[in-house]
Amino acid sequence: MSSSLTINRKAREKRVAAASGKYSGSLWAWITKIALLGILDAIAVYGVMTAIAHSSPLMAIVIAAVAIIVTVIYLPPNRMLPAKYLAPGIIFMVIFSVGVMAYTIYVGFTNYGDGHNGSRDDAVAAIQRNHQERVPNAPAYNSSVAEKDGKLALIVIDPGTKKVHAGTPNQPLEPVEGAELNSLGKIKNLPGYRVLPFSEVSQRSNEISQLRVPVSKDSSAGFIRTTTGSQAFEFISTMTYDKKAGTMTYDKKAGTMTDKKGTVYRDNGRGNFVSASGKSLEPGWKVTVGFFNFKKALTDHGVRGPFLRVTAWTFAFAVLSVLTTFALGLALALLFNDASMKGQKTYRILMLLPYAFPCFLSALVWSGMFNQEFGFINQVLLGGVSIPWLTNPWIAKAAVLIVNLWLGFPYMFIVSTGALQSIPSDILEASRLDGASTWRIFTKIKLPLLMVPLAPLLISSFAFNFNNFVLIYMLTLGGPRFTDTSLDVGATDILISMVYKVAFSGAQRDYGLASAFSVIIFIIVGVISWLGFRQTKSLEEVN
Repeated sequence: MSSSLTINRKAREKRVAAASGKYSGSLWAWITKIALLGILDAIAVYGVMTAIAHSSPLMAIVIAAVAIIVTVIYLPPNRMLPAKYLAPGIIFMVIFSVGVMAYTIYVGFTNYGDGHNGSRDDAVAAIQRNHQERVPNAPAYNSSVAEKDGKLALIVIDPGTKKVHAGTPNQPLEPVEGAELNSLGKIKNLPGYRVLPFSEVSQRSNEISQLRVPVSKDSSAGFIRTTTGSQAFEFISTMTYDKKAGTMTYDKKAGTMTDKKGTVYRDNGRGNFVSASGKSLEPGWKVTVGFFNFKKALTDHGVRGPFLRVTAWTFAFAVLSVLTTFALGLALALLFNDASMKGQKTYRILMLLPYAFPCFLSALVWSGMFNQEFGFINQVLLGGVSIPWLTNPWIAKAAVLIVNLWLGFPYMFIVSTGALQSIPSDILEASRLDGASTWRIFTKIKLPLLMVPLAPLLISSFAFNFNNFVLIYMLTLGGPRFTDTSLDVGATDILISMVYKVAFSGAQRDYGLASAFSVIIFIIVGVISWLGFRQTKSLEEVN
């Protein structure tokens, strides 16, 4: 016995050695592998340098670690063969799944959103740029509006030195050479810039009026603006830091901002400068706020009420969707499982037609059919009645369930048909010989045996409907909207569509609050799935 084991082990070692030699390849394969790894490491070095330049040491460490791990795994020719196959999948899973989840959790602990997108320095520069007044007795600059790299730029002639300067909103004014002037002393051409003709200046007047070019790298030094394109004027911010300093320089130690009236705005610790009266300056900046978003979601009256109602409807929608689609799909599967039925295959194909159309397209079609005044359902099927399918909260919920039943039963029909065909015919024949009725056979034999393979699919269907964004958004847009809250949510919104609206619609987009909602949804779905799979395991043990 031991000799046979030794022989098998040696044979296995030979096969591994042969495979290693096979996959190590020739000299050219070795050179190609080194070249590819070299390119990958070069890209990684560039990524690390870019991350460091953008003050992201964590990202730099992650990029360097991935590059080192990949090099260590793939460089040796005859080692870590399993890791060579597993590494790509694991890396992509970490980046696109674990990484996204981790970033979502991080955002949930910040105030990231409209008005809180950048750093504190960015907010200071924006506030100073947004609060400006024309410098008294300042001379006018002959100017021209141009484009550089697809962005608007301003070209001016200094009235004192007669030198030409050019700049963009992100690049302060600086002297330039090679400018051509026309007979009126206006700038006609400048290398590297496309001077806009008068007709284009007129068409883009609104955009040009918002153009602000810094005088220097210090945003407090002022800006050059133009409304006509031919003349520009110097503006200076009415906001300063540290009134005692009497300068327009940002004083990080003072941490206060003062307007020309003497009103002091202090850092409130939540990413805003706020005065003693409670007035806030916009924009703010991104900061960590701890559990504030989670607390707001669960305790704030304006958020908690809609959140709880949406959560209750989400559970009801997911449960009812699973039950109705499974019931109809199973009933049709039982009906068309009779081999003696004529046209069985044709009927089965017809049952799959709703499944063949894209969900978003079907939802849009149904939305038109549910139109209260002109829809096919009211005008044709119901003889011209006026049922508010999409405007009444409860009827709109019923409409959502009807459409989801239409879209979902083919899937349940397919899986139920497959599960029915897997039940041994001997068991069914023995039960009939024992005198069991059709109903008893179904409840005592077919359904218990069906639940073993179908239970995981029902759990996954629940999770899918729990996050069925496409149906809700395309059919009702989440409406009709709640009237007792400032949030843009409605009676048919589920949690995922609520998250979308909080993050991307409405007057104020709050990514931090939306991320907190996402984390809560993840916890809810995770717990329900865990409990469901535990129940599935118990079903397997019983059967």
